[in-house]
Amino acid sequence: MELKETLAKRRSIRNFLPKDVDMETVIEIISYANMAPSAGDLQSRDFIVVRDDHTKEELSEAALGQDFIMEAPVCIVVCANLQRISPYGKRGRELYCIQDASASIDHILLASLDHNLGTCWVGAFHEERVSDILDLPYYARPVAIVPMGYPAVLPPPPRMNIKKLIHLEKW
Repeated sequence: MELKETLAKRRSIRNFLPKDVDMETVIEIISYANMAPSAGDLQSRDFIVVRDDHTKEELSEAALGQDFIMEAPVCIVVCANLQRISPYGKRGRELYCIQDASASIDHILLASLDHNLGTCWVGAFHEERVSDILDLPYYARPVAIVPMGYPAVLPPPPRMNIKKLIHLEKW
């Protein structure tokens, strides 16, 4: 799939078919996610693959009742690694590792399309609860839950007119 076509086809998928996603595909997608840029090439992000129904149910509850998380055959929880970014001090912990994780999340969303998989970037969740559910170490901060599976529905992407979003020279 060409890049521009991939960018245009990306959607937030919240309805999944009851069809499994093989682990080799998940690992390949995460490998591409880790090719995203990172501060100092420290790759201050980690990926937790969740397949267990009970864990997905707990994540759904922690994510303010977003039930489609349970429906996806796989969820990838992307975490910022505060320890790995430590050479950059406070700014690294507060910003760079979040940027590193976010860039990798976007790569997950795009690389999934090459396998006809749908995803959704879920950022609305109780961070402490997700950390407890996944038994995260103190230096790992969950940034997003990414449900992944074969889409049951392909919604149209509502987008604002680009001219409303572009500012030249100043706001």
